[in-house]
Amino acid sequence: MHDRTDTYQACFERRWGHLRRARVRALAWLLDAPDLLDIHDPHWEGRVATLGLMTPDTERWLRELDADPAPLDAALGAKMTTRLGLYAEKLMAFYFAHQGRLVAHGLQVRASRNDTVGEFDFLLDAGEGVEHIEFATKFYLLQDESAVGFDTFVGPNLADSLGRKMRKVFDRQLLLGSHPAAQNVLPRPVVAARALVKGWLFYPRGTYQAMQGITAGHCRGFWCALAELDALPGDRFLILPRLQWLPPFRAQSATWMLDKAQLAAELADHFMVSDTPVLVALVREQSGNCADAIVEFERGFIVPDDWRERARSRLRP
Repeated sequence: MHDRTDTYQACFERRWGHLRRARVRALAWLLDAPDLLDIHDPHWEGRVATLGLMTPDTERWLRELDADPAPLDAALGAKMTTRLGLYAEKLMAFYFAHQGRLVAHGLQVRASRNDTVGEFDFLLDAGEGVEHIEFATKFYLLQDESAVGFDTFVGPNLADSLGRKMRKVFDRQLLLGSHPAAQNVLPRPVVAARALVKGWLFYPRGTYQAMQGITAGHCRGFWCALAELDALPGDRFLILPRLQWLPPFRAQSATWMLDKAQLAAELADHFMVSDTPVLVALVREQSGNCADAIVEFERGFIVPDDWRERARSRLRP
């Protein structure tokens, strides 16, 4: 980012605003977005992976896919998943295959026919061995700004926390290559095992706290309760479907834009039947070289008014 007032959305739009197709933009975000975990922090003991800087060849490849997405569409398949994690995995598998590095994707390890030990997200070529990449795209909300820690970043539905997820990844999933049952399916020995984590962290509106172990320039947004909706800036909003959570939103038009009163009504109806937070994009019209577009300039989760209390009572380290 150019300065502290610059947003990730603005940076993404400058770099990737020429991409028009949602799937290609999602792939560009996965390849170019900051890693959620700081690869240089000793806390992770060198077990964090990174894709590194985008190469001119990859930039050119993304432009070509935007012009002709047939190879990407074929890789994703005709039956589109509704699971964001699986969608992101398929995009990454497509990239690793294009790089000529993919040895296996979603390789299951079973101790017996009815006993699944685990699954290798990705096995990548590493010469005489393979590198195990455990991949995740995560969205967490800082529940308690007075005590920042991995366990105070919680999932919107309160079923998970960043701390729990990282303990699962580093204490169990990255050890899969050493399990006796894995030796029966591994094409070559695992010579390295690392976690590749992308995502967004959301802070109580108007706050932000840096944290050791988290990349300083990570993608971030806000969260607020429904009762705090009037304080939001802007006058155009979009409720983002789950498969559009990865990159900042952009479209040539969006007939489902809402003003603040309409958004409040939609959210009130939603929370009457569900306590699941809703991801909202704050958008505006933007003129460009090619055409006008609707672009996201900020995003945040709107939560039920009792969400913070439920988070405190349900989640423990």
